[in-house]
Amino acid sequence: MTTDMRMDAAPRRRRHLMDPAHPVRPVNDRALTNVQRWVMSTLMVFTTAHLAAGMVVAALEIDPAATAARAGLNVIAGAFMAIAVVAGRAIHHRSALTWWLVAAPLTTAVGAWLTFR
Repeated sequence: MTTDMRMDAAPRRRRHLMDPAHPVRPVNDRALTNVQRWVMSTLMVFTTAHLAAGMVVAALEIDPAATAARAGLNVIAGAFMAIAVVAGRAIHHRSALTWWLVAAPLTTAVGAWLTFR
């Protein structure tokens, strides 16, 4: 008789396995989202800043007779820095106007100084 009762009862769920009927919610969704934002904005800003630095290095490597190309690459480097700042602020849902935008003309000025000294 005990065998019949076991067949009718629902099988016991193993606790170490995932149960699709009862998913486990993360403990703190807000903290996870905040960390994801910071990681994404850091990657975006540093990657784009390295691209801007690469433009300055490219301007240094071009033939000194190509003055317009060298100046153009420095202006593009400044534009990439502006994009980096605006993208980093947009990821955090903040205003794009910030004093960090000073990094864009500063990048162009430092690149021009390195290129034409």
